[in-house]
Formats: sequence, structure tokens, C-alpha cells
Amino acid sequence: MTEEIKANASRNCQGVSCPMNMVYAKVELSKLQPGQVLKLILDDGPPIKNVPGTIIREGHRILDRKQLENGTWQVLVEKGGVGE
Repeated sequence: MTEEIKANASRNCQGVSCPMNMVYAKVELSKLQPGQVLKLILDDGPPIKNVPGTIIREGHRILDRKQLENGTWQVLVEKGGVGE
């Protein structure tokens, strides 16, 4: 049995197109401390293809990514530390 990852914050970006979904993700991540987790809800297509890669390039980590029954994606992001 896998342990459920608890999110410290969440942002539903369903219906939000690129690049605004990444802007919203960055705003939410800025409120968190390194090591805390943000749960993002993203649409299928360009959002799920683009946002996780940008998040990784900015020094954060994708802990989990799964498609939900309604076709959207839940992505759990661990905020990276400053200077890592």
C-alpha cells in the first residue's frame, strides 16, 4: 500500500490555458516553504505536456502525476530549496 502524499496547498487550473496555468502554479509555489507540496489540477493536452517540464526546470520536483476520471490531471509538486 502506497502512502498518500498530503498537499500543503492546491490550485485548480482546469480551463486555464498556457501560460496562465504556470503563472498560477508559480504564485502558489511562492507561498510555500521548500519541501512543501502543491497539488495542481491541469487539463489534458498542452497544460499537462508543458507545465510539469517547466516546474522541473525551475528546480521543483514532480512527486506524482495521475489522470483523473474527468480527464484532467492531478500533479503533486514538491517545492525545491533555494540554492539547490
